[in-house]
Amino acid sequence: MIVGELRHGQLAIIDRIRETVRLAEGLSSKGDLSDAARDRALHCLARFGQRLRDVHADNVRAAGTSTIRRAREDSSFMAEAEAALGHPIEVISGIEEARLIYTGVTHSLPANDGFRLVMDIGGGSTELILGEGTRPRALESLHLGCVSLTERFFGDGVLSRKAFDKARLRARLELRPIKAFFRGAEDVEAIGTSGTINSAAAVALELGIIESGDLTLAAVEELIERMLAFDRIMNIELRGLSERRAQVWPGGLSILAELMQVLRVDHLKVSDGALREGLLYDLLGRMRHEDARERTVRAMAARYQVDRPQAERVAATAQALIDQVGTTWFTNPEWAAQMLGWAATLHEIGLDISHDGYQRHGAYVAEHADMPGFPRAEQRLLAFLIGSQRYGIDGRLQRQLPNTWREGAVRLAILLRLAVLLNRARSSKAVPLLQADARNSMLSLAFDPAWLAENPLTIADIQREQSRLNDVGYELQAS
Repeated sequence: MIVGELRHGQLAIIDRIRETVRLAEGLSSKGDLSDAARDRALHCLARFGQRLRDVHADNVRAAGTSTIRRAREDSSFMAEAEAALGHPIEVISGIEEARLIYTGVTHSLPANDGFRLVMDIGGGSTELILGEGTRPRALESLHLGCVSLTERFFGDGVLSRKAFDKARLRARLELRPIKAFFRGAEDVEAIGTSGTINSAAAVALELGIIESGDLTLAAVEELIERMLAFDRIMNIELRGLSERRAQVWPGGLSILAELMQVLRVDHLKVSDGALREGLLYDLLGRMRHEDARERTVRAMAARYQVDRPQAERVAATAQALIDQVGTTWFTNPEWAAQMLGWAATLHEIGLDISHDGYQRHGAYVAEHADMPGFPRAEQRLLAFLIGSQRYGIDGRLQRQLPNTWREGAVRLAILLRLAVLLNRARSSKAVPLLQADARNSMLSLAFDPAWLAENPLTIADIQREQSRLNDVGYELQAS
């Protein structure tokens, strides 16, 4: 965990707390976490929660990565984890993790407008990013981590050349399909970050293998040779290497050696900035209205040729509705309005595939596309809203949402449905301001009588909508 403070427009890191939990070590092939791993994680989060007790909730971001992505979603672990920390925990995709790592790295090093190749070896995954300046151009997340690889090839604790060869072959095979994307550019500045790479540089310096902070393939090969001299993991003693890091170092160095060899990296600079710093800078960007999610929504709307004037009409109507009922229906009206606005902007992305069932096509795209800036739960909420904009409420997508979001999600879906319904004519004339009032499971709408009289189709649509909302326990009154 890192804690930062905004000083004179710059982010200053004022506290770092590091605990090794190795959650991936306790993950079974079926996605179950061992009791020991759960306990380690929950106790760690409880201690972090104590440090965050006086920090405003809007200023905290907690992210779950590779192991949480692979863990069973129907277990109680995430609820217990959030309770221990005292804050929601976002589960982010591998591609989003890569984007945030690149953000953390670029803010932690001097500016460079050229190409940068960033690599980060985590416990359960490895992220690769090729960027130009501050913008990532190619992002990849591999199912390859120092914990998982050490468990698989060094699970008996024995250090042997045969085990290293097998581990490196596994890493090489994982890199084969994507190597062309990350080694084609010329004059690339290669940067490594996080535990395995930082510790490799520190140990190599301590042992005199390298003279500066840059790592070379020869230096990594020498570190592997030094490890082989100890025969067993429990016996590793190298200056600059902690006991906890030593337990997962064989797998980590195997990955690092293959990354440098396969991607033809001669010199690897080391950065302290990574995912955690990226989360902080991304949070700071949201505060300054430089939200990556906004860019993602705009790009997706353009990619799927959304009718922009129609999306703006639906968004304006949805905003008018939530302005009136937001404080009554939602615990966080500002965030709810954000999500509703993005769903309105993207509600017709499925039309680029087919008009027939376009809400289903749009929901599928929103659920499965790479959407930088969006944690998994928010992306699923967008998919639910898009899929529920007409006909029935999408129960499957609703069940995938966190329990505490489900009721609010239905209410957002109701507002989006009404905004779509009221703009069905696709007219450039704005829908006259209507009065809305919400109380628990009832929503009342008051229309301009003259406008309603001129739009008999809308009256019929509202009557059908009343019946559909009754099916999900809501009453719609219109006059």
